[in-house]
Amino acid sequence: MTMLYDRPAEVWVEALPLGNGRLGAMVFGGAGEERIQLNEDSLWSGGPQDADNPEALEKLPEVRRLLFEGKVEEAERLTIQGMVCKGPGSGQGNGADVAFGSYQTLGDLRFTFDGAEKFKDYRRTLDLDTSVARVEYRADRTRFMREMFSSHPDQTLVIRLTADRPGAISFNVGLERDPRNSSRRWKNNSRIAPFPDSEEPDERLEAAVVDGNALAFAGRVWRGQGMAFAARLLVLNEGGTLKADGARLSVKKADAVTLLLTGATDYRGGDPVRQCRDTLEAARLLPYDELRARHVADHQSLFRRVDLNLGADPTPGATIPDRLTAVKAGKADPWLDALYLQYGRYLLIASSRPGDLPANLQGIWCDHFQAPWNCDYHHNINDQMNYWVAEAGNLSECHQPFIEYIKTLQEPGGRTAKIHYGARGWVVHTISNVWGYTSPGEHPGWGQFTAAAGWLCQHLWDHYDYTRDKEYLAGAYPVMKDAARFYLDFLVEDPKTGWLVTAPSNSPENKYRTADGQTAGVCMGPSMDMQILWDLFSNCLAASEALDTDAEFREELLAARKRLAPPTIGKHGQLQEWMEDYEEPEPGHRHMSHLFGLHPGRQFTLTNTPDLARAARVSLERRLASGGGHTGWSRAWIINFWARLGEGGNAWDNLQALYAKSTLPNLFDNHAPFQIDGNFGGASGIIEALLQSHAGEIHLLPALPPAWPDGHVKGLRARGGYSVDIEWRGGKLTRAVVASATGEPVPLRYGDTVTTLRLAAGERAVLDGSLAPVKE
Repeated sequence: MTMLYDRPAEVWVEALPLGNGRLGAMVFGGAGEERIQLNEDSLWSGGPQDADNPEALEKLPEVRRLLFEGKVEEAERLTIQGMVCKGPGSGQGNGADVAFGSYQTLGDLRFTFDGAEKFKDYRRTLDLDTSVARVEYRADRTRFMREMFSSHPDQTLVIRLTADRPGAISFNVGLERDPRNSSRRWKNNSRIAPFPDSEEPDERLEAAVVDGNALAFAGRVWRGQGMAFAARLLVLNEGGTLKADGARLSVKKADAVTLLLTGATDYRGGDPVRQCRDTLEAARLLPYDELRARHVADHQSLFRRVDLNLGADPTPGATIPDRLTAVKAGKADPWLDALYLQYGRYLLIASSRPGDLPANLQGIWCDHFQAPWNCDYHHNINDQMNYWVAEAGNLSECHQPFIEYIKTLQEPGGRTAKIHYGARGWVVHTISNVWGYTSPGEHPGWGQFTAAAGWLCQHLWDHYDYTRDKEYLAGAYPVMKDAARFYLDFLVEDPKTGWLVTAPSNSPENKYRTADGQTAGVCMGPSMDMQILWDLFSNCLAASEALDTDAEFREELLAARKRLAPPTIGKHGQLQEWMEDYEEPEPGHRHMSHLFGLHPGRQFTLTNTPDLARAARVSLERRLASGGGHTGWSRAWIINFWARLGEGGNAWDNLQALYAKSTLPNLFDNHAPFQIDGNFGGASGIIEALLQSHAGEIHLLPALPPAWPDGHVKGLRARGGYSVDIEWRGGKLTRAVVASATGEPVPLRYGDTVTTLRLAAGERAVLDGSLAPVKE
């Protein structure tokens, strides 16, 4: 599948993303002047810090007393005074100049091409199947073409310049790290040409010519006190001449040119300058065709696992901007729907590979020195949503960076648990960075989300649930168990009800109003916390049983789970967000945290808890009626909710709303500004409409939208170690192929028909539309 554009990008969110998990690039595709913006996944300002607050433990009993007595505003004030982080924390989402730090751009490649001022027949593409971007145009009777990709096997950004006439390629190229190239803070507005000035304090860094055919720079972020980084570009011309032109390299009258670029930091150890040099010396030994073939084979080994067709393309050859315009006018585009899922998978492959850091708020693509929200790891939905597509979308390996990152939070989170709460185990709150930050944020209304570790541990379990890899589980379970130990210590009995609750906490970023007119975010036992702990305790129970260990601990978890404050239906028939049926100052709030048990949890299902599922639906309708879903990731979550409720038409309507209201020209998700979570969440919602496996069964076409009457999907994954292919016509199942990697029996559902599959490991079943076996 290919994304097509008929003009160069004017702003950063029209540029096309390339990535190999570690090294990212944004291709503008300019003809006469070109800019390729660069990222390396570990390049952060800041450094390790001690933000744990010893006053927090002293204030904890009094904060709880105030909450129990209904003095919520006073409790919040005391929490602000004594239970938030020590120091500036994340800098209110602007932490580049404090210890928390910010993810930052690596720099930019800048080209000036001779004779391309007047061009025509322009075409810019991103082929998702090969992960290759192309720019083509005609100038002065010559057809010019560029191919670009970020190779995972060779850890190199590769650019190939060719023309249909010999000796036609002339250009100069520079490599720089200039704040004037960066988008303004909290915007995505940088262009090919730099701004005349910058609002950032960082100094411009320009590469120097080395060895006659390379450009290189090196430096340290955080005003010279932080992480070391380096980048290097190697220019290999075929024909013509290559020479230095000041701080640039100039190529004249070449037949073809290959450019190799890499970047590195000292975050993982080693000398980044040497790493860059060694990487390019190895890559230059391979001819371009081999570099490309190695890259494509590696990418396709992941990307081609899933094949999706949702119907005929209504406008073959249309550009992506034209397709988005048509969708906004109310026209259906099933080709775009299928592409959106595959684009989500493409972005995960490009931003999350084993051994690399996990995808952050922008994946790996960021042109800022001070990124929005520091481009950090937000644990109150955002980084979790990044990985909803990983297992079901058959990219289990791409889940590993997040899983490994979660494990790194256990040690610092153990210190935070002890200092802040006097508890065993480990805790993390709303935000983290690459430096192991686990303390609360600067304000408890958003930063005191104590259930974050429990939510993160859902990903540790899900990887096992899909793969049934017990060796992996033996390493993941201790992290899950340690998180559960924290909550067993942290939970406190509500004196009014006798239920166990978390306190203090918040329902992410939302506020409530009490009957006597108080307004606060800090609370006790919010519904999301209780649902997350139900999920964590249930997963720990299942994990300990699978590993045949910790029988006594299982009893402790069972007893605590029974005493968790239960989900409650309020006066409107809605699922309550808090223990009491409070009024909502912002009824259209972007977070829908009290629906966690519907998705991504499994506590509320249509078959097992129909009353709670109906109440969740009422809550969803009330949010939407008040303007909810106005951010990209929030709209993406809504698609998943409707799919879990079995309402494919509503899921599809919200997918169209995601395109129309929160999708940028390069299909990046818009918060605003750009956040990548909505891309992954929207892709997950498409899968949830086609296949679900959270309720103890594999459910085929649980929420098929009427807009997709004919189609097929191959290669999706289901819990229990299953892969699933589905075909349908006229909105009805016609064929399914289910293969088992583990040999576990599983109920299989289509509509009201349920059968039990009993397959040996490595065996598959072929079934017709009534789930009857078909002989092949």
